[in-house]
Amino acid sequence: MALDYDLSSIQEARDLARKAREAQLALAEYTAEAIDKIVAAMAGAGQANAEWLARMAVDETKFGVFADKVTKNLFASINVYNFIKDIKTVGVINEDHQQRVIEYAAPMGVVLGIIPSTNPTSTTIYKALIALKAGNGIVFSPHPNAARCTYAAAQVMHEAAVGAGAPEGIIGCLSKTTMAATNELMHHDHIAVILATGGSAMVKAAYSAGKPAYGVGPGNVPAFIERTADIRQAVADIFLSKTFDNGVICASEQAVIADEPIKDRVVAEMEAQGAYFLSKEETKAVSQVVMQPRGGMNPLLVGRSAKVVAERAGIKVPEGTRILVAPLDGYGPEYPLSYEKLTPVLAFYSVKDWHAACLLSIELLKLGGIGHSFAIHSRDEAVIREFARKPVFRILVNTPASQGAIGYTTGLAPALTLGCGTWGGSSTSDNVTPRHLINIKRMAYGLTQSGREDSARRVVGGYSQEEIALIVRQVLAQLQR
Repeated sequence: MALDYDLSSIQEARDLARKAREAQLALAEYTAEAIDKIVAAMAGAGQANAEWLARMAVDETKFGVFADKVTKNLFASINVYNFIKDIKTVGVINEDHQQRVIEYAAPMGVVLGIIPSTNPTSTTIYKALIALKAGNGIVFSPHPNAARCTYAAAQVMHEAAVGAGAPEGIIGCLSKTTMAATNELMHHDHIAVILATGGSAMVKAAYSAGKPAYGVGPGNVPAFIERTADIRQAVADIFLSKTFDNGVICASEQAVIADEPIKDRVVAEMEAQGAYFLSKEETKAVSQVVMQPRGGMNPLLVGRSAKVVAERAGIKVPEGTRILVAPLDGYGPEYPLSYEKLTPVLAFYSVKDWHAACLLSIELLKLGGIGHSFAIHSRDEAVIREFARKPVFRILVNTPASQGAIGYTTGLAPALTLGCGTWGGSSTSDNVTPRHLINIKRMAYGLTQSGREDSARRVVGGYSQEEIALIVRQVLAQLQR
């Protein structure tokens, strides 16, 4: 029976890829205005259906926060759309008159969108929008624990796209979620590029499929509260980020590093805003339930509230506890909570100064967050600039890390796929946008006349060498007068 189901899922994958490719070939002939009309309709549909898709995601995955998932669906539908709507992705997208180069956009083809269980509906909306804006088709492979809500989100996007004039089949989604089907899509001839969001194993598989791919590495984001920071605001930002959808965004803070001179004030403020500081025994108990013995997070506690985590660990916490905080003396395998935890649990360290914070943050990033993000809260611009040297591609200053990294509270490109660059094993360090999903043709006119008798009359910046020489002689003559 299992074999029959796998075979059936493989056939579904093949059918979806074929239909999407046929539809994409038709879409490639559409004008920019026609595609913009389609994308606008999809964004409107995402906005109109944000609430019930969020409810479906919470009910199916059993984690996260309904209101926050609504916010993420709206972010994907409104913020992402407003950012991409004026990007040129069809026809001539740039013309350099000086160098006589014209750039034309060409769609990649069919995108494979691999969707995580942590942000299933919002990521589906986002990837559908950027794929079609770039003139591509897209086929989704959902996480098995979020298959129904991902399929529903894909259907909402497809119906809106077709209703606005897109070809039938331009957006597809597996209804039978198997590794065999995902593997078939990753290697299928009709798939041009893979846009993978998920666990490290899935991202590695995407990069190993022999296709161009954009993958997202893990985040182990340190947040440094420097001695000049507005402590109350810094704690509020960190807590807003870490409790947002119960911490499932990979850019959420994983450790707070407090500057020694303000450590006591930071601790007091964290407690005032709903933190419960764990004892050594309680830290061990939380470690055992949140992290797995061989490393990695316990999936059963991903996106669960601080209260639920405490109950599973056998710890009684005060009513209203928002965050569990584990003071740690070190990092690495002997300190499991120094790793990424997609739940409202924070490691806590104190350091003597910003130099020590730099060194510690690098070690924490080496545990699984290289290339992703780092947060600093400070009013000392000189110190802030020192952290530009850290091995991450998003240095988030005085802002919640989750919301800042995705471009919700910062000027970064609004996105739910955040590249980690080569340092993190990713092909891009950017927040992924439609510009990452187009090929660019370049028409280049000759600036020289090589191969002819008057080849000496090479043109540079619109002037021949003879003309440049004449201008130089005239300038020199004027200088000698």
